[in-house]
Amino acid sequence: MLRRFLPSALLFALVSLLTLPVLAVAFSWLQFNDEARSILLQMLQTVLPAYTGTSVLLCLCVAFGVGGVGMATASAVTLFEFPGRRVFEWALLLPLAMPAYVVAYAYTDFLQYAGPLQTWLRAGFGLQGRLLPEVRSLGGAVLVFTVALYPYVYLLARTALSERAVHLMEAARLLGAPLSRRIRGVALPLARPAVAAGVALALMETLADFGVSSYFGIQTFTAGIYKAWLSMDNRIAAAQLATVLLVLVAMLLRIEHSAQKRMRFAAGRGARAGAQDAAPVRLRGSRAVLAWLVCALPIALGFLLPVLFMLRPLILGWDGLLWDKFLGWTLNSVWLAGLSALLATALAVSLAFAVRRQPHVLTRSAVHLAGLGYAVPGAVIVVGLLLPVGWLQAAAPQTAAGYWVTATVLGVVWAYLVRFTAVALQTLQSGYSRIPASFDDSARMLGTTGTGILARVHWPLLKRSVAAAGLLVFVDVMKELPATLVLRPFNSDTLAVVTYQLARDERLGEAALPALALVLVGLLPVVLLSRTLRSR
Repeated sequence: MLRRFLPSALLFALVSLLTLPVLAVAFSWLQFNDEARSILLQMLQTVLPAYTGTSVLLCLCVAFGVGGVGMATASAVTLFEFPGRRVFEWALLLPLAMPAYVVAYAYTDFLQYAGPLQTWLRAGFGLQGRLLPEVRSLGGAVLVFTVALYPYVYLLARTALSERAVHLMEAARLLGAPLSRRIRGVALPLARPAVAAGVALALMETLADFGVSSYFGIQTFTAGIYKAWLSMDNRIAAAQLATVLLVLVAMLLRIEHSAQKRMRFAAGRGARAGAQDAAPVRLRGSRAVLAWLVCALPIALGFLLPVLFMLRPLILGWDGLLWDKFLGWTLNSVWLAGLSALLATALAVSLAFAVRRQPHVLTRSAVHLAGLGYAVPGAVIVVGLLLPVGWLQAAAPQTAAGYWVTATVLGVVWAYLVRFTAVALQTLQSGYSRIPASFDDSARMLGTTGTGILARVHWPLLKRSVAAAGLLVFVDVMKELPATLVLRPFNSDTLAVVTYQLARDERLGEAALPALALVLVGLLPVVLLSRTLRSR
């Protein structure tokens, strides 16, 4: 009996070790003493209201932005037929390749007071002073997050609408309902759970962001955590802010899970959107132009214009580019991303196979714990990793824990595994869902048991899922900024870190090269996702 549960127990222990940073943040409140109480009161009187107000206002505006853009674009390409619709179906995914902080750098360089647009307007029309609103503001951050994160809503809403919306709208048309009523009474209710889930995912990314909020000088919880830890050298304040942020993320995760359950009900079996008797409504004239603009504008704002804006300083500063250092940054990024992708994928395969083979409480709990990691912001993971190190060094000053966590790849890879194992696990579980359980029964009847089933039956059918899982983790690690910025080993800057540092120092011409390299890498999963959607 013990031998049967030993592998599952070891997996559960390993996943529990990965979740240690989150537990450390929660357990930091056990040290709540007079000093901690004083710090909390000071924050309540000074920075905490500003952090809360700014974060809530930012989330509300981003929610309306990504919800409106995602729903509008998903409705356009699903419910209507117009010139270019087939291209827009995959092109609307392109902003997924753009890290939000790269979009922020691109718009700042082009639209700021000394940027080319305002300089040209002043020279061409004899104007003076500032001609455009300040880019580095809350409004600018809302624009950046909206155009960078709307694909979360677009993907889920499009999936929900493509299952039954067109078929039901055709039925409503036959009953005499006009187009506006069909959209209001059929399409919107069907897509509402998907929009809620997509908005929750986008808001989790917004709260976890550090690059945009830090570069724009916005006082969000994530920026406050880093300021409390790195600038004020106050780990108790950082832990308290991290706890508040973790609670907000947990609320969003609850909303997302609830919306996903409603999506499964809304997107039940039904006629496909491409059925002969339920074709999309063909648009002509001004309506077709409007649909074309609804789809083209987010692509332009979220991908095409940022790429063009970053190409300009890249070309102008071509002779001064740091090509020798760029090779080192690339190698560091590929090394960390490759190692993390390999470990995360191996752990995800082990977890998915364990819950398939023995779906008892230990394996299900391990999968649940690993699946929560992606919702934890990088700033919280950093605090959760460094807190135990501080406690251990205070108790045993001669220990080398600080060295292993901050001066080697151990700490940063640990943070990556906490955050991105969930990405690989979700992909592997999706692959396993397409393998019937009868295959396992047949293999056992033929004498194959244990890991032999994984090697001889599952692996040939999971190769594409494993490759996709590794690719997604690889790209996510390449773009990860908050955890890498603090935990990376000495003299091992990555593309994401140097992009942030060069942009912070207003060296946007030099920052354009690593930024565009990140965009190029980010296109890989977008191509994979678009091919998957077309095959479906």
